[in-house]
Amino acid sequence: MRILAIDTALDTCAACVMAEESEAPLAAESLPMARGHAESLLPLIERVIARVEGGFEAIDRIAVTVGPGSYTGLRVGLSAARAIGLSTGKPVVGVGTLSALLAPLLAESVEGTMAAVIDARHGAVYVQALGPGDGLAPAHLAVEAAAEQLGAGPVVLTGSGAPMLAAALAERGVAARVAAVGGPDIASVASLGLVADPAQALARPLYLRGPDARPQDHARIARR
Repeated sequence: MRILAIDTALDTCAACVMAEESEAPLAAESLPMARGHAESLLPLIERVIARVEGGFEAIDRIAVTVGPGSYTGLRVGLSAARAIGLSTGKPVVGVGTLSALLAPLLAESVEGTMAAVIDARHGAVYVQALGPGDGLAPAHLAVEAAAEQLGAGPVVLTGSGAPMLAAALAERGVAARVAAVGGPDIASVASLGLVADPAQALARPLYLRGPDARPQDHARIARR
């Protein structure tokens, strides 16, 4: 099975094609960007597909990051994945951004807790953790609340919010190590997409908090 993976959830526009039996993508491209995903994604996908024998016809499945992430970025990636799925008749699966961040740590022999952390701004993070006990399901928490939830450690952190949470853990006397900072590797998105169940891993956005923008009721013009 071959999968086309797409990631526009954070500050990267990325796509790759990976075969089930391969450890590395057959073709991949990743561009760092905070804005401009809508203009960049489809040309990027076309370049990646052009380097794969058989093109779109050789793709059996599409995977896309579903969040948490930026509202605009998620909509761009999901729209593209759904459109490609409709045009090719192939299933589309959703991959959590935090799960994709955690994937490389699963290959390591990590003692204690592994946590993926995305900076959600305003002193908060998106966090998901695996380890002793029940772990921590994807959540939007204040940094101090996240540090409390992760317990006594040791903790290995990855993602853009890792340094911030590591500092909060250090203040609690918890041993914490930052393994990586940044977004998920597109190959991890593909790997998780290959093993996902299309009936369960739905391609719909995972929003862990409401939008920053709010209607300004006082500025509305009264209807007649």
